[in-house]
Amino acid sequence: MTAAPIRVTRALLSVSDKSGLVEFGRFLAGHGVELLSTGGSAKALREAGLAVRDVSEHTGFPEMMDGRVKTLHPKVHGGILARRDDHAAAMAEHGIPPIDLVVVNLYPFEATVARGAGFGDCVENIDIGGPAMIRSAAKNHDFVAVVTEPEDYAAVMAEMEANGGGTTLALRRRLAAAAFARTAAYDAAISSWFAGQTGEAWPKRVSLTGTLRQTLRYGENPHQSAAFYATGEERPGIATARQLQGKELSYNNLNDTDAAFELVAEFDRPAVAIIKHANPCGVAEGASVAEAYGRALACDPVSAFGGIIALNRTLDAATAEEIAKLFAEVVIAPDADEAARAVLASKKNLRVLLTGALPDPGAKGPFVKSVAGGFLLQDRDAGRIDPGALKVVTRRAPSEQEMRDLVFAFRVAKHVKSNAIVYARDLATVGIGAGQMSRVDSSRIAAIKSAEAARAAGLAQPGTVGSVVASDAFFPFADGLLAAAEAGATAVIQPGGSVRDEEVIAAADEKGLAMVFTGMRHFRH
Repeated sequence: MTAAPIRVTRALLSVSDKSGLVEFGRFLAGHGVELLSTGGSAKALREAGLAVRDVSEHTGFPEMMDGRVKTLHPKVHGGILARRDDHAAAMAEHGIPPIDLVVVNLYPFEATVARGAGFGDCVENIDIGGPAMIRSAAKNHDFVAVVTEPEDYAAVMAEMEANGGGTTLALRRRLAAAAFARTAAYDAAISSWFAGQTGEAWPKRVSLTGTLRQTLRYGENPHQSAAFYATGEERPGIATARQLQGKELSYNNLNDTDAAFELVAEFDRPAVAIIKHANPCGVAEGASVAEAYGRALACDPVSAFGGIIALNRTLDAATAEEIAKLFAEVVIAPDADEAARAVLASKKNLRVLLTGALPDPGAKGPFVKSVAGGFLLQDRDAGRIDPGALKVVTRRAPSEQEMRDLVFAFRVAKHVKSNAIVYARDLATVGIGAGQMSRVDSSRIAAIKSAEAARAAGLAQPGTVGSVVASDAFFPFADGLLAAAEAGATAVIQPGGSVRDEEVIAAADEKGLAMVFTGMRHFRH
């Protein structure tokens, strides 16, 4: 195999996405390339005044079975797969001319599924001939170039211009790698959809796929390389957001922004969440997002410095003016009005992301975590407690206000690293303890941070006095609950289920606390 560029004499073009097709076809024709094509692609090229030969004319065999069979023919695959050095005699014997360039993008299976099409329509949008031609061309990249994305037309044209109408081995190898990745992703989408249709929860084999969205400067730390891939899931968030301004998002920005936006979507009223290192340092509801922001910031203004701010309503100028007073990394919201955009425009490095909508906190989806030699796959935590189904286990039942705060606190705790303790009052967090090995330590840390915030604000007592407290998992001993009572909590929400539940309930009764069990745990690691 020579490393010299191989001249393109014949190209087969059969695409669903016809963007750039005519311009590319015109370029190829200008370099003396014979154009073979099928169906709508051939029609588009002819309407542009280009000479095109139908594949059916090339093979001497008509398209049939509603287009299911049209390119699956030895004259097509022989022309693509033949090694020009070893198979020349066989090509001559069987009258198979070479095909030097294959331009194919596939039936829009993923888009068909995304728009909610029926089973039959989805099956008909499973491409067979396309992947076969792509794989044939990619395998024979020593001699054949394959293009699966319109954005690669420019690279092929540049190479042909520079090499007398030929392509280099380096380009063909790069295109082949992209081609195999595309067919792998296509098959992964089909297999995932099919598994869902059969009701098989955990098939023997599973494939994960994504499309490169952004090459990142580095990962969690500067010595780690990283990139952001989009899965195609139509869930509003960082993968669908439009960045209005600011520096390029980092790995940690993306991770923390996702955590913030998923949290703030839990609430129906205007709400704001401020996140640092994937944990909330303040969350609140309010009559407006401006009020919610002020109350969320008050929980832990020290930790909020350099944090991520998420809103579940359109960002307005009043809120933007308050946000502009704090150094923040990212602001994410469904939208922002023109006045708010103008306010934040002065903060050149602040990233502002608009998503257009909120994610559904109750919608299921995959969650993946890598481990040595494999990965763990589970459903996203879409669990949501029903306030009417909470079980009062103490002599005293929560008041209406306490119950509202308990539900709010537990929804926040779902998004706090375990062990998680969240104190809340009047639909705002007043102390958050995250990620401790001991639930008692989480409770104490939350109380300490609440006391520090109160002192900084000149308040007479910590916000935990008169608050409620949420725990993401059961109290294994009474000590964690007693620490909350000592901090001033009056009511408790927890999953229950400990072998010492009766001991914990007795301790709550002794302290005069109201306590409810959810029956649902929210570990987050």
